[in-house]
Amino acid sequence: MNTDPTQWHIGLVGYGEVGRILAEDLRAQGVKVSAHDLKLASVAGSPLRQHAAVHGVTLFESHADLAEQADFIISAVTASQAVPVAQACALAIRPSAYFLDFNSASPGAKIRAADIVKRNGGRYVEGAVMTSIPPYRIKVPLLLGGPDAAALMPLINVLGFDSKVASLRLGVASATKMCRSVMIKGLEAMVIESFTTARAYGVEDAVLASLKETFPGIDWEKQGAYFFQRVIEHGRRRGEELREVAETVREAGMEPWSASGSADRQAWVADLADAGLFGPKGTPAFARSGDWRTEADRILAQFKPID
Repeated sequence: MNTDPTQWHIGLVGYGEVGRILAEDLRAQGVKVSAHDLKLASVAGSPLRQHAAVHGVTLFESHADLAEQADFIISAVTASQAVPVAQACALAIRPSAYFLDFNSASPGAKIRAADIVKRNGGRYVEGAVMTSIPPYRIKVPLLLGGPDAAALMPLINVLGFDSKVASLRLGVASATKMCRSVMIKGLEAMVIESFTTARAYGVEDAVLASLKETFPGIDWEKQGAYFFQRVIEHGRRRGEELREVAETVREAGMEPWSASGSADRQAWVADLADAGLFGPKGTPAFARSGDWRTEADRILAQFKPID
């Protein structure tokens, strides 16, 4: 295998927001990039094809076609598809090719995916993305894990990644990510539930004032607006990730009451978004004006007013 990563053929499985950002940053360096996404077979695949054409990304119609060509595969799909994608790629993976699992899956899911890839001759590395990707792009803080993590780290950092090894033991990087998500994505769900309910009772100003007094370092007006925006735009993916968070808690021996409830709330907002409550897809995000109340009012309009 070529030891110069700039000469690799990189295959992206999943050409959503994350995949397209990585493709843009890699292609800007002249790196050869291919991609596969299940949406390519549907009407929803048209914007993906357009993006690929603009940035010089080759699109493959199947996981196997991509895996046969790639020196380095990055799996960036929804959490529930992490193991199935590993299975689909492993059937055709090149000997000693790296497989970086970028997905927000539980440690148990990562271990299962690793076993599949390794049994078929690939080199599996788990990845845990530790914050939102868009502001950082390819330089998003990334924890790596597994026996091949130390070998992969300097190679991908040459390409602009900001990765470091969490552990040579599989599951450690993912556990770090999942435990963080109990808090971060749980807080998103709690803010939507708290702020919308406060709005229903007309006590939102008092609630925000109380939060500011308790946590003076947080601008709750701005933070609340950002959380509403992120859940409206990405609640489906966040809900799936929280299912994996809940599984992580179960793997530790506890019942995931908080994670499961947060997953339900994120998915609930995603259902409302899919039904068009917040406007058609692609509508400019309301949170750029800091107005979370507009979206809370749209949510409340679906229900019986308080007497």
